[in-house]
Amino acid sequence: MTIRVVPLGAGQDVGRSCILLSLGGKNIMLDCGMHMGYQDARRFPDFDYISRTGQFTDIIDCVIISHFHLDHCGALPYFTEVCGYDGPIYATYPTKAIMPVLLEDMRKVMTGHRAGPAPFTSADIAACMDKVIPIDLMQTHPVDDELAIRVYYAGHVLGAGMFHLQVGHESVVYTGDYNMTPDRHLGAAWIDQCRPDLLITESTYATMIRSSKRARERDFLQKIHECVAQGGKVLVPVFALGRAQELCILVEDYWARMDMDCPVFFSAGLTERANAYYKLFIGWTNEKIKTSFVDHNVFDFRYIKPWDASLVSHAGPMLLFATPGMLHGGISLEVFAQWCGDPKNMIILPGYCAVGTAGAKVLSGAREIQIDPRQTVTVNMAVANLSFSAHADAKGILQLITMCRPRHVMLVHGERTKMPVLKERIERELGIPCHTPANGTAVHLDTAPRVPVRIDRGAVAVVVAERG
Repeated sequence: MTIRVVPLGAGQDVGRSCILLSLGGKNIMLDCGMHMGYQDARRFPDFDYISRTGQFTDIIDCVIISHFHLDHCGALPYFTEVCGYDGPIYATYPTKAIMPVLLEDMRKVMTGHRAGPAPFTSADIAACMDKVIPIDLMQTHPVDDELAIRVYYAGHVLGAGMFHLQVGHESVVYTGDYNMTPDRHLGAAWIDQCRPDLLITESTYATMIRSSKRARERDFLQKIHECVAQGGKVLVPVFALGRAQELCILVEDYWARMDMDCPVFFSAGLTERANAYYKLFIGWTNEKIKTSFVDHNVFDFRYIKPWDASLVSHAGPMLLFATPGMLHGGISLEVFAQWCGDPKNMIILPGYCAVGTAGAKVLSGAREIQIDPRQTVTVNMAVANLSFSAHADAKGILQLITMCRPRHVMLVHGERTKMPVLKERIERELGIPCHTPANGTAVHLDTAPRVPVRIDRGAVAVVVAERG
């Protein structure tokens, strides 16, 4: 038998994750994301590769959405409501609940950022979500009589899952994004020794070994404290759920310990919605949050208040957590444009920024940033990049491979120049063939048939005794 894999997005790239998997005669789409760095046709996966006549439902047996980040689900309403796919879509319960909120936020940002009409409407999002079938952790869900899927805990963000797909004796694990290090509100990714024929893993930080979390937290708080003590404003671009809650918990604790009086804000409405989701899906958080939730809800923030647009020009220091995390639109980009010219101010980018976004340009050291076709700003503010991104680093990726013991590994969702380094480590240290296809490039893997063997325990005992 042969497994065939073609990245339609995230092949030697980060963004628009979409992997076409053919397994035991079944065609499965793994994620359906958009690229935050593009406003043209490149923002979506190459759906024409599947069908130029729109026969997607006839070809694709199901779609899997690993988590609610837009680079993994942002193209889904377009694929279902515009392209016409009408088959089953699977995601975890938290992912199904949170996806429409982020998709609607993105639609509003795209509509209001002079980028032309959004590629789908609010009605499209609602209709798309009606097609999503929620599944829970560690459940084996039959898609049909042959294909079954099982979900493992991925960490990363609330509801993120790693998916085990099996048809007969052939199996594949798709990780989506995952984190092997527990944090303040989520646990570490986990998978059993399922020995798939292929592990398709993200490789965002293919060459990075992160410093200790405690050191990063200390550096983060120190930079903020020093900036606001000098009267500056600090902007921290974040996505609505995930690292936002992690950093808010950290700042809330520090403000209480240090008796800080500098105001802290979060994009209006997001804290309330996030709180509701964490209450609803408390079982997806770590043990500390679960055990303390009844007596103390750590997401009821005392110091962090809702943001109002009128505050952007107020004098004096402040700290603002604003969405989106890559500075590709929305409140974070609007505030950046207002604050970036003052050298007293600072921007701290705590996560990955895709190529083409304003965040990536800031991190590259650009002093002139084009906000839109009519506005270019000069960057005089201090810039810091402290990785709180909930992706596995190189050590974590090797750890997951060792846990599930696949026959082959495929790297996706990573930078083309860094993938070869991790590929060489996997093949040298673990002795497992590793593949790094570009978008539109097919990989074919022959799978050896598994022959069941019955062993008589009594006979084994006799042999052991004789050789004893």
